Amino acid sequence: MIIDRVGLLALEAVANFDYGDAMDKTLLFFEAQRSGKLPPNQRVKWRGDSGLKDGFLQGVNLVGGYYDAGDHVKFGLPMAYSVTILAWSVVDYRKEIVDLNQMENTLAAIKWGTNYFIKAHTQPNVLWAQVGDGESDHYCWERAEDMTTPRTAYKLDPSHPGSDLAGEAAAALAAASLAFQPYDSSYSTLLLVHAKQLFSFADTFRGLYDDSIPNAQAFYTSSGYSDELLWAATWLYRATNDEHYLKYVVDNAVSLGGTGWAVREFSWDNKYAGVQILLTKILLDGAGGSYTPTLKQYQAKADYFTCACLQKNDGYNVALTPGGLIYVREWNNLQYASSAAFLLAMYSDYLSEKKAVLTCPEGQVQPSDILSFAKSQADYILGKNPKAISYLVGYGQNYPIHVHHRGASIAPVSVLHDSVSCIEGFETWYSRPQANPNIIHGGLVGGPSKTDDFSDDRSNYEQTEPTISGSAPLIGLFCKLQSLSGSYHHRSPYQKPPASYHARPSAPNHKAPESSNPYNNAPGAPVTFLHSIISAWKIGPTTYYKHKVVVKNTSQKPITDLKLVVDNLSGSLWGLSQCQEKNTYELPQWIKVLNPGSQLIFVYIQGGSQAKISIKSYQ
Repeated sequence: MIIDRVGLLALEAVANFDYGDAMDKTLLFFEAQRSGKLPPNQRVKWRGDSGLKDGFLQGVNLVGGYYDAGDHVKFGLPMAYSVTILAWSVVDYRKEIVDLNQMENTLAAIKWGTNYFIKAHTQPNVLWAQVGDGESDHYCWERAEDMTTPRTAYKLDPSHPGSDLAGEAAAALAAASLAFQPYDSSYSTLLLVHAKQLFSFADTFRGLYDDSIPNAQAFYTSSGYSDELLWAATWLYRATNDEHYLKYVVDNAVSLGGTGWAVREFSWDNKYAGVQILLTKILLDGAGGSYTPTLKQYQAKADYFTCACLQKNDGYNVALTPGGLIYVREWNNLQYASSAAFLLAMYSDYLSEKKAVLTCPEGQVQPSDILSFAKSQADYILGKNPKAISYLVGYGQNYPIHVHHRGASIAPVSVLHDSVSCIEGFETWYSRPQANPNIIHGGLVGGPSKTDDFSDDRSNYEQTEPTISGSAPLIGLFCKLQSLSGSYHHRSPYQKPPASYHARPSAPNHKAPESSNPYNNAPGAPVTFLHSIISAWKIGPTTYYKHKVVVKNTSQKPITDLKLVVDNLSGSLWGLSQCQEKNTYELPQWIKVLNPGSQLIFVYIQGGSQAKISIKSYQ
């Protein structure tokens, strides 16, 4: 019966999407996100070398690694998670990736990250965790090749611990050691040495990385480190078969929450479901031994996550949009859907190999049902959704063209030889209505709202910014789905393999004291404006200010078609949509109505005095 259902699924896959092409484009996204000296076989030609002095001020070589999203900060936690997931894809889908002739590209994507973490792990108890300042980086809209913002490096050590980040890095290097083992045993051994040391550092000196590096708090705040300790130990057990690590996850199952937390999310911040499914594999393989009772408790939580995704968890389910997409958070929701779909595809395989079924509160579930649901998430991403849009940039005929990504939105160095300054980037490129000059193939954008609505607007960063942590799970997911079709197409020369924000805000969260602007708040007006300056910086003799304006509906009625006039504006504005009339702006497309008491925020940058905001019209 299972074979028949998988066969039907395979036929459906053939009819719908070319997952192999989608996988190849996703690998291109990782090339577009590379920092450092680019290799000769770089396929994304609009990118150039960047960040070539990262770490030098601190006396350490931190050149390389990945930019996390549309900005140019190298955040260690989402980067390490992305490497772990890429490596997991190779470990369990080795045959499928080889059949697609993508092993070399996939290993190259992993190695670009692992080489960086080896550099960053300068001593057994030292890990350089971040390069770049999130706040100053977001003041600038410039190409990575032109970076003028500070490249400050931040490290973890015994006095400044970060068990979550060090644990995730240990998991990434342990998983990668398994991925490389058949191809480069000496590199695999080196990765394992670093993984063991990083796990020891994470476990011995416990603490949250963003307590040690407050600069990261506004961007990738960690909810805890217990899951990463279990995650790292689980991967080290799989990579070494050393019972010490299995004993660790069993002995600490209660204290670190592994058998206590029943979750409905798998992401760069929350690894519990991944731990629980990996440990269930050990149980299914019959390798639990005396640890079997505790591993069964882990399995119960793995089943909870899976049943919740499949809407069979007695009401305690993962939320879905009307179009069937997993919905976890407003900000960059597709990263949660892609991670969950990847994990479900893995669990489906683990159960199928042992001819096991899943028993949910609302009935039994076959492994093929789990895979079918994972496929539904992939298909939604690729275009089977209410908007009929592919959220994987460059795939299909209809995809976002105003992606919130600095490098993609500015003409490349090969075309525009002059450097682009921070403010010029905002004024000339960020605000332009035309499509991005560069297609960032394979970037998974943040995606639609909980009602399946989507606005392809560069300023709508919640929905149009791609991340490496969102794209990484797609490699394993797409190669698995393509393998069901039994079709391995030949790629174009452009796709030929080479020879060798979260939720995360795009603006700083510190504030200057707010003051109202009396000449903008007319008596009886349905909205009020509250201005504040949230940052300031100098470029040459000029001081620039970043202004935040809160627009609040103070009336008793909903407001639609609100149009504002912004006078004395000399810089760039985002958060509103510009009208044809001069100096006139309206609500962005994704805000249809401003209800009583609700508010919206827009931001602008300019030198000199603030702009004057007033109401033009409303309904």
